[in-house]
Amino acid sequence: MPEWIAPGIAGLLAGGALLIGALVAWYVDVPRPIVAGIMAFGAGVLVSALAFDLVLEAQEQGGLWPTVLGFAGGAVVYVVLNQLLDRLDQRNRPGSGEDPGTGTGIAVGALLDGIPESAVLGLSMVGGAGVSVPVFVAILISNLPEGLSSTAELKAAGRSRRYVLLLWSGIAVASALSAIAGFVLLDEASGETTAVVTAIAAGAILAMICDTMIPEAFRTAHAATGLLATAGFLLSYTVHVLGG
Repeated sequence: MPEWIAPGIAGLLAGGALLIGALVAWYVDVPRPIVAGIMAFGAGVLVSALAFDLVLEAQEQGGLWPTVLGFAGGAVVYVVLNQLLDRLDQRNRPGSGEDPGTGTGIAVGALLDGIPESAVLGLSMVGGAGVSVPVFVAILISNLPEGLSSTAELKAAGRSRRYVLLLWSGIAVASALSAIAGFVLLDEASGETTAVVTAIAAGAILAMICDTMIPEAFRTAHAATGLLATAGFLLSYTVHVLGG
């Protein structure tokens, strides 16, 4: 069996958690308070993952400035694309009284952080090493609420089932291809290059959390948002420490 098959499967499983969350949200009428709670919990998971599994890893690989450059670049690209989608989506135009593309914004963030994140996952398997357990688990437990909360918003906005399933299936496939690319292409890459790629994921995650997940969760969960985000952070941090 070709060596790149294993990273591809790992990336597909990690990205497939988004699709699983989407299927749950589409076929089960999940109450909005529960969706908001899951979104807050997932935000905490992602904050821990970007801090301990991505930013620190990037700094160790390539130093401070490549990490800063990649982190800032990931955030800027996410914000620009999210604003562009808001302008193109006439149903969420400014002044319409509707929430501005929360579901699509989370999906964009999932794609922008999923590609470099999966590449890092593939890179961790170079040389016959097994998949990085902390990174893999962090991706799984953050992707499930991302897919669920985003799909709940997209469904409420009137998106079709075909649109939603194709969206998340495409992101899952992109994650698999990115893991393969990370395994094949980044094997000989410099530490600075891998640092930039890793930090791009972290920057996109943080921008997405601040722009979409936390505001939307707080709108419904209110005071519980902080506690749920803290619980998600602590769970992800525990996985990081035990898996490390």
